[in-house]
Amino acid sequence: MILEQDANTLDHLLPDAWMLQMKLEDGADVQAGLDHEWLVTNGIGGYASGSIVGATTRSYHGLLVAALRPPVQRMVLVTKIDEEVMLPGGELLKLGVNEYLGGTLDPQGYTYLKSVSLEGDIPCFTYHLNNRFKLEKRVWMEYGQNTTYVQYALHEMLDEEEIGQSLADVAEAALTLRLIPFCLSRDYHETTQGSPGWRFLVENGGNRCRVRAYEGAPAYHLLAPPGMSFSPTDLWYWRVFHRREHERGLLDHEDVYQPGIFQTRLQAGMRVTLVLSAQDQPSADLGSEHHEECVARALLRHQLRVRQLLAVAEHSGKNLAERDPVLARLVIAADQFVAARPEAGEMQENWPLQLSPKRKTIIAGYPWFTDWGRDSMISLPGLLLATGRYSEARGLLKAFASYMYQGLIPNRFPDNGQVPEYNTVDATLWMFHALDRYLRTTSDWKLLKELFPALQESIQWHIRGTLYGIGVDPEDGLLCAGAPGVQLTWMDARVDDWVVTPRRGKPVEVNALWYYALTAMESWAIRLSTDATLYSQLRTQVRQHFASRFWYEAGGYLYDVVDVDAVAGRNDASLRPNQLFAISLTRDLLSEAQSAGILKLVSEQLLTPPGLRSLSPTDPVYHRYFNGDRRQRDGAYHQGAVWPWLIGPYIDAHLLLNNDRTTLRPLLQPLLLQLWEACLGTISEVAEPEAPFAPAGCFAQAWSVAELLRCWRLVNV
Repeated sequence: MILEQDANTLDHLLPDAWMLQMKLEDGADVQAGLDHEWLVTNGIGGYASGSIVGATTRSYHGLLVAALRPPVQRMVLVTKIDEEVMLPGGELLKLGVNEYLGGTLDPQGYTYLKSVSLEGDIPCFTYHLNNRFKLEKRVWMEYGQNTTYVQYALHEMLDEEEIGQSLADVAEAALTLRLIPFCLSRDYHETTQGSPGWRFLVENGGNRCRVRAYEGAPAYHLLAPPGMSFSPTDLWYWRVFHRREHERGLLDHEDVYQPGIFQTRLQAGMRVTLVLSAQDQPSADLGSEHHEECVARALLRHQLRVRQLLAVAEHSGKNLAERDPVLARLVIAADQFVAARPEAGEMQENWPLQLSPKRKTIIAGYPWFTDWGRDSMISLPGLLLATGRYSEARGLLKAFASYMYQGLIPNRFPDNGQVPEYNTVDATLWMFHALDRYLRTTSDWKLLKELFPALQESIQWHIRGTLYGIGVDPEDGLLCAGAPGVQLTWMDARVDDWVVTPRRGKPVEVNALWYYALTAMESWAIRLSTDATLYSQLRTQVRQHFASRFWYEAGGYLYDVVDVDAVAGRNDASLRPNQLFAISLTRDLLSEAQSAGILKLVSEQLLTPPGLRSLSPTDPVYHRYFNGDRRQRDGAYHQGAVWPWLIGPYIDAHLLLNNDRTTLRPLLQPLLLQLWEACLGTISEVAEPEAPFAPAGCFAQAWSVAELLRCWRLVNV
């Protein structure tokens, strides 16, 4: 397989960002196809994903990964579907691809795959069966439901004269299509080991089946049109290999169950759709004579929603996909992370969910993250404000504020609905920033009045001290934080009891955010005719001490942490990108000369094409490689790995100092290449710290997309 793209022709590629396509050639390099992925989501935490050639290269891949307790409790139910086509002459073509332990690829359907494209957010896979026929496969999910549609359309590749001749023999134009689903029933972090004696409970409905892995397991449905028949097979496929998990040092294989085979006759111009659903009661039309009509309505709903997202993001009313295809692509990528977080009673009593802008959250990254407070607040300006989704931004701010405990919003919500975790010093401060951005965009002072008592209480908790040693040092007004064995900043990698970058003390970006929060509170208190003296005094104290405490004269930049481990005068001089926030968030904390010097050093040592390194290569603990087992990855996460989201504060700092947008667009263009390079149409979590800076980590990360989108809008005004 050869990917027909040239990284040097970026200006040619960017206009194609909306009609994003990858053309493929005759299986010459199947490895490239195994390295590229696709993703669709359903707005409640569920998703479908796989490699573009069809193999499940991760244990997280699946056509139906359902969020049974939205947006968490994800279960892998259907991993994939293999397709077989019987041509009119009797030749059997196997279009699927499976990789087994030991490296065997069987079947090798990638030889028929000619292109993969994105139609909005719907991946379309085009297979050339012979010189006459091509088969298109499309995958999308119902918004707000754990339901996936897998649709097949057969087309003739003939000119008009040849088509006219072929109409005389319509029967010969009919193919036999077989669909072979592979099923599981497990948490998405786990794997399955099958057993010859383990038979799934499969209820055969003729053209449908209801599947349970065992008594008490979640039930799900495979629903086909009446012309398609289901034949039970009851087979295990053993030792399916997951190469991405092998690279990550995790269990790299599992067994998958084949409940049966769906089969139908398919003529040119026909469409057939297999629907996979974990809903208790799928639509009654599915599986009936109205099956394809029901699917067509679902597709229309999906397409209308995509058009609405673009219309909301394009304030001028023009066609966004034509005017700015990059922005249109990023707007759709942003939508994949926005999800509902309903209350427990609402979820149980009202299914399917009646989705509204209320109680929204942001999935931090696919495939393995759920919603995190820090990621949600950092991502909000890009995912929701830059896309015009103001009511959802409002709902998200209210939702997280409702979970506030001792002045802190949650760091994360565990997968199975347990009590939220609050081990974060910066997530709450990022909420002040997100709220300020929201208010400047919408002038929704009613929301400010509603949340202000909680914000006041939060500041008071920070002053007197709250969880994990988070509190104000009365000597300099700076915020300190730290507790043994706990990671509190965004540099939060941990391996068992080893906190890789503990950063206990007074971190630089935390105090830039603290200053920002105090400044915002002072302004808001004045607007609400409330006493602002406390916030003014604290803000002034922080401003008086920030530069003198953080400026590292010998290096010409800011210490990353001062008073390390609460020891006065013990400072961490690691050259990291965190200091950029002292420039990007405000002009008040540093002199222009100091800011310019910092930006120059960051540009020389941390800036790379896909983002900023987390540590200078000159540091003795710098990691030149990211990928590897858990200890290698977590040890490198914030000790060198490149983070695309950090291009945001870099662009902000650059604009504040130079006020020149023309020089900034080229900085964003290399990041945009990743729309074609890893998971189609989105941006990964991190990249390797050295050339060629290969994407790594989560294949789709909220704040990576958010900051690229926000900055793209910023530099293209």
